[in-house]
Amino acid sequence: MSNPFRGIGENLLGFPADMVPVTPNDSADNLGTDPANGKSNIAMGLYIETGGDIVITTLRGNDRTVSVASNFVLTCGVKRVKATGTTASGIFALVT
Repeated sequence: MSNPFRGIGENLLGFPADMVPVTPNDSADNLGTDPANGKSNIAMGLYIETGGDIVITTLRGNDRTVSVASNFVLTCGVKRVKATGTTASGIFALVT
């Protein structure tokens, strides 16, 4: 998976350019594709409409489970939202 933040450090600051709906998936990239280069997006964060648990793979490749409230913005570099263990819904990737 391509990292659009390579070379600018690990601090993902700024405003997202778009919100991409996410369907959780354990084995496939699911944060949409960058129309400029056709590569998989890395999210600078997630917006979650309905709270619950969310299982993510972070920018550094670590799997994390986080409990979130409804209408929550999770600020973390995210590669993938996993299906197993994710109970939150209405998930959107915040992408540049």
